[in-house]
Amino acid sequence: MEGEDLIKGRGFVAAPLTFFVVVVFQLLSKRIDQLKKKGSKNTREAELRSEIKQLLREATGLSQPATFAQAAKLRRSAAAKEKELAQYLEQHNKEINLSYDLYGKVLLASKVVVYLILVLWFWRTPIAIIAKQLVQPFGNLLSWGTGGHLTGHVMVGIIPWLILSTRVSKYVCRFVEF
Repeated sequence: MEGEDLIKGRGFVAAPLTFFVVVVFQLLSKRIDQLKKKGSKNTREAELRSEIKQLLREATGLSQPATFAQAAKLRRSAAAKEKELAQYLEQHNKEINLSYDLYGKVLLASKVVVYLILVLWFWRTPIAIIAKQLVQPFGNLLSWGTGGHLTGHVMVGIIPWLILSTRVSKYVCRFVEF
């Protein structure tokens, strides 16, 4: 059969390998998004938070009229530390977002390059052959870009396969936890 010769020419693992590449890109993208949302805790932030709590605890302990000035001084000191913490967090979050944005852009660029290579490599060549009964209403869509037809079978093109693989991998990645 001529369709099977086309598949054997590129290897019978083309479809699963392409799907695996798409899943890896989806998992990496999900991981970058999770890291970006979660951020990172560091010692400076924890140190400032503990100092603020300690100052506020000391200020609430000084509730006598004679120690009012000292309590007010501790509260002002805690407020200053809170401002310092807010500025530090803003700066730290900017740095983190910039680095994760860079990772995201590199991932997107590499995804585009890999997809283009796959499209050029498998253009006019089927990536898989499926029985026509299995994909009855969508046979013509799936065979787009394969350059031929086979009696009783549908030859799946690379672009429909990439689209289908992307949709399925996004669905699968919903259930994967890091």
